[in-house]
Amino acid sequence: MIPQETVNRILDAAQIVDVVGDFVTLKKRGANHMACCPFHNEKTPSFVVSPSKGIYKCFGCGKSGTAVGFIMEHENLSYVEALKYLARKYHIEVVEKEESAEEIANRQRNESLLLVSEFAGKFFQDSLQTPEGQAIGYQYFKSRGLEDETIRKYGLGWAPVSRKALSEAARAAGYKEEFLVETGLSIKYDDGRLVDRFFDRVIFPIHSVSGRVIAFGGRTLKTDKSVAKYVNSPETEIYVKSRSLYGIWFAKNEMSRQDKCILVEGYLDVLSMHQLGITNVVASSGTSLTVEQIRLIRKFTSNVTIIYDGDGAGIKAALRGIGLVLKEGLNVKVVLLPEGQDPDDFARRHTLEEVQDHIARNEQDFISFKTDLLLGEAGSDPLKRATLINDVADTISLIPDAVKRAVYVQACAAKFEIDEQILTDRVSRSRTDMLLAEQKEKERARQREENRAALQQPQAGDVPPPSYDDYIPSEYDEPVADVPEEPVLEGGVVINEPHLAPCEKELLGFILEEGCTELDFDRDSKFYVEGETVNVAEFIDGILADDDAHFVNRSYRKVYEEYFHMYDEGLPQQLIQKRLLDSMDEEVSAVAKELLIAKHQLTVKNYEQSLTAVSTRLVIYVPKTLLTYQVKKVELFLKELTVELTRTDDPERQVEIMTRIGEYNKARARLNNELGRV
Repeated sequence: MIPQETVNRILDAAQIVDVVGDFVTLKKRGANHMACCPFHNEKTPSFVVSPSKGIYKCFGCGKSGTAVGFIMEHENLSYVEALKYLARKYHIEVVEKEESAEEIANRQRNESLLLVSEFAGKFFQDSLQTPEGQAIGYQYFKSRGLEDETIRKYGLGWAPVSRKALSEAARAAGYKEEFLVETGLSIKYDDGRLVDRFFDRVIFPIHSVSGRVIAFGGRTLKTDKSVAKYVNSPETEIYVKSRSLYGIWFAKNEMSRQDKCILVEGYLDVLSMHQLGITNVVASSGTSLTVEQIRLIRKFTSNVTIIYDGDGAGIKAALRGIGLVLKEGLNVKVVLLPEGQDPDDFARRHTLEEVQDHIARNEQDFISFKTDLLLGEAGSDPLKRATLINDVADTISLIPDAVKRAVYVQACAAKFEIDEQILTDRVSRSRTDMLLAEQKEKERARQREENRAALQQPQAGDVPPPSYDDYIPSEYDEPVADVPEEPVLEGGVVINEPHLAPCEKELLGFILEEGCTELDFDRDSKFYVEGETVNVAEFIDGILADDDAHFVNRSYRKVYEEYFHMYDEGLPQQLIQKRLLDSMDEEVSAVAKELLIAKHQLTVKNYEQSLTAVSTRLVIYVPKTLLTYQVKKVELFLKELTVELTRTDDPERQVEIMTRIGEYNKARARLNNELGRV
């Protein structure tokens, strides 16, 4: 099998537009891309690719899925073969092996670290509401112009002055010391004392692309120079600084919609810009821009605008970033702010229109930016001008696309008034040297890997480790009893009770699409409870549990159980959706695709939905669907009782059945009356 870590790398690297674009010509339309469907003949494009959701959908033939699913369908490959195809495309080495007990433990450990981080995030948020947090942390955020909604949305918090507050709260909640230490939230001394890394600081949580809290940045409010201004989480199994961007979880959809990413430096730069209304902004969180961060951006857009301070340090940072962005094939522009201002200051001092206008008027491509900057330094000195031209040519050589390189060479030659061929030759030599250097480095890396592998080879007399099979309980190999034969319908969905399947499908759709959305019931609703809130998933699950009911349809039941297994682990809604769509279980992925990838058919229900807010719609339709489901279950019981009545000759049994039929008829009437009221 392919190790899960490798599978995750493949899925993270696979960009739906990039993958589909290898087979069809995509044209951008708004936030999406369109083409004629590769799966059936058509003249008018109805095939849509959504980079923000990572899915494709044909509204002609109905085919849909993720990047993996597209390769499986188009190339007629299995799930594993499709993963290998994408691994080759993105130059990811795949070494298949059985998952060992140690790897299973590591995966579980990884999840434990995430749960501890999410507990800490909630703890810091709650601490901001205490008198201490309000007096210090909250006042600081307000002094920086942050509104309550921004503070809540981005999970900003306060680490109490006490050095043991978080550690003690986490242990009291049942979290293990080892995970507190591994995440860097706690520090354990040799004498056994456990203290908090973050204390007496305002807290900025860092989220992964899927929305989970993976790390924290803590800023001191003291002016004492001996106290570090920022304390950050150390790198852990769940947090690698060079692969993370602050704000990516909140910005990725807008990056895709606008087909543009704005890159800044700090936490407050991101927060102020987002609060102003410019939400396609992320930050490198105080680190120099890395290749991994650029590749993360490339999953959502190929256009990057770097906004840095107008001082010397900001200019140097912008120059460092240009080369890396170009080398990864992205288009880069630079905006410098007035000297003495950073994006945070600029956003707070100007309106949304003024900031947007400044960006639009001052965006420069890298040639204009670099030449304008360096020409001022070179002046009329011919040697300095030659050095500048070579510098720009070397930067152009980083661009992987030959056509783009040629266009930039023409622009540069015109700007410097030199022969285009001279510049072309310089670019060609620089690119050749760069590629040779990369090849040598790859060879050295391969040799190092071979040397490590050789050292890990078992020596004579070594006892081989037990295989993965040794850790599987024997009862897993036994067949499951009493599972009836069930017909498979089109789309891979198994139906064993068509009477209930439509309602189960509707309920499951609510859970998968809006599971974490809160239901805001009116005070006169039978479902309203003073001081309590409930989301869609918990509401449906609670009603079914009260009735001691479970889905009868096998496919829907399987997805329902998969969803709540991940939900109980604390995974965010979007990550659950992605895992269901990419599930190796074809039955699960088929249901997820059917429910999560919108059909956009113009029906009465869709028309009604288009006229109401999501929250209003859910408050109406979720209880209505549950009541309909209960009615249909009662009707099913009545049908079974009626059949039994015709088959029995026992007078006592007939009376018993008639009594039950009367009770069920009353229940159906009550439910129908309630359904009418809803």
